[in-house]
Amino acid sequence: MSTVWDSVQLARHAKRPLFMDYVNTLFTEFDPLHGDRAYADDKAIIGGLARLDGEPVMVIGQHRGRSTRERIAHNFGMANPEGYRKVIRLVKMAERFNIPVMTFVDTQGAYPGVGAEERGQAQAIAESIAVFSSLRVPIIVTIIGEGGSGGALAIGVGDKVNMLQNSIYSVISPEGCASILWKTADKAQEASEALKLNAINLYQLGLIDEVIDEGEGAHLQPQLVMTALKTLLIEQLETLADMDPEVRCEQRYEKLKSFNSEVMLVN
Repeated sequence: MSTVWDSVQLARHAKRPLFMDYVNTLFTEFDPLHGDRAYADDKAIIGGLARLDGEPVMVIGQHRGRSTRERIAHNFGMANPEGYRKVIRLVKMAERFNIPVMTFVDTQGAYPGVGAEERGQAQAIAESIAVFSSLRVPIIVTIIGEGGSGGALAIGVGDKVNMLQNSIYSVISPEGCASILWKTADKAQEASEALKLNAINLYQLGLIDEVIDEGEGAHLQPQLVMTALKTLLIEQLETLADMDPEVRCEQRYEKLKSFNSEVMLVN
């Protein structure tokens, strides 16, 4: 029987499909859009227009990179504030043209560097969460690897939130939690169990909507995962498109507010 720690290891597997793997498989006509129009283009977050089953969508996600050179170029998927400001620009564009938004979460967290803090990291994350909360177009979120803290939540507010079976989602990493509680990262396995950060636990807590089966692992059976996820995204998009925008926004906001009560119950 697999444990929460097994999910942590699989979520971090070196051969696990990355954001651009999903883009290239699930979508067509992907046209990346760059920059926040204020400071720079943050390559940790990639976004642009694409088509899902022929329908236009705005696709946004964190790309960690696979080779050492690629990981450095994409800052290991840890975004700076200009990355979140690019996200805000893109989703506002999507709203203006009535295009649904689909985000893919895979990050250890937002980049914690001094420069990022000086340029307003916390403010950028907060603004992104606020914008997502009130966006009038459908939003579907899928956690494909690690979902770490505010860096993940900044693009994680949606009408539907999905998780791959072995992805993880938490306010802190198991190592960080262990370092706080037991003063050593060696207790990360115990911390992961306490955090209940895998898909099954979070689904049972009502924090996510769907769990996508990975079979023996997304890195071993990527086509199985891609096919199941594409089918789910198309079904969810059809359901959300039929809803009144005001009702959809209100339900999304209530879902976000309910996270606090669920976390308090766990603690």
